[in-house]
Amino acid sequence: MRIAIMGSGGLGGYFGAKLAKGGADVHFIARGAHLAAMRAHGLVIEDAQDSWRLERVNATDDPSTVGPVDLVIFGVKLWDTQAAARQVLPIMRPGGALISFQNGVQKDSMLRPIIGEAAVMGGVGYVATHIARPGVIAKTGPMQRLVFGEFDGRRSSRAEAFLAACQAGAINAQISPDIRRDLWEKFVFIVGISGTTAAMRGPIGRIREQALTRQFLLDVMREVVAVGRAHGVAIAEDFAEQRLAFADTMPADMVASMYHDLQAARPLELRWLAGGVVDLGAEVGVPTPMNRAVRDILILHADGAGRQ
Repeated sequence: MRIAIMGSGGLGGYFGAKLAKGGADVHFIARGAHLAAMRAHGLVIEDAQDSWRLERVNATDDPSTVGPVDLVIFGVKLWDTQAAARQVLPIMRPGGALISFQNGVQKDSMLRPIIGEAAVMGGVGYVATHIARPGVIAKTGPMQRLVFGEFDGRRSSRAEAFLAACQAGAINAQISPDIRRDLWEKFVFIVGISGTTAAMRGPIGRIREQALTRQFLLDVMREVVAVGRAHGVAIAEDFAEQRLAFADTMPADMVASMYHDLQAARPLELRWLAGGVVDLGAEVGVPTPMNRAVRDILILHADGAGRQ
């Protein structure tokens, strides 16, 4: 399977390396120092359980040089969605797919007008990774999982082909019969973890151990569940409580990518995370005061340093 990784940061770099290790023809689209390091030294995965290097890396900053691909794994930051989608559109084969593993539940609506309804497959990625330094992806904890599927619920041949590539690369993967629900279930958790670790400037361990911050995290996630259910998504009513129990199993030093972006004075995905909950809640008349608090606390940092 010929795969382009559009956005070779934490998620794209990690899963792209696993796919390449498994034998897929993977092409990484990156930029700057990260691209230069990948070209010179390969791509390193730092993992307490299994660190390794992908010695040979096909990497470029120009998607047009990649040639036709069967699948685009789309992992750019949300504010780059439209521009990046236009860049990869010419390299997509007829009948091929683009799977966004970005955060949020509004991403696919942003992609469809550019890529086309039929090309967009839903995707959810679970992994705690970030670019530790150019050419090096650091992974925290054992979690690594991809869930994907067609929005109509059928098991397509292209989904089956990608599943096989994932399995060859030792990726924990599955085809979902209800990818919209899976998207919202991740949204519940990522909104909670991103909002609290960034707004409170601390890791999940401290947040879950203090009674008031633990309750804040739970209430943030409860709002997302309420908004999703009001939009007709089949999320369990107690799903926030389930995710809080899951948070108790995570490494104590885990922080969300939005925390890393905040610390580095980079732009934040706030508009589509806590801000997305506020906007989607307003559409269906569901109050979202906790997510509004997160959005308003972080809004001065949303555009990164010097861009307010």
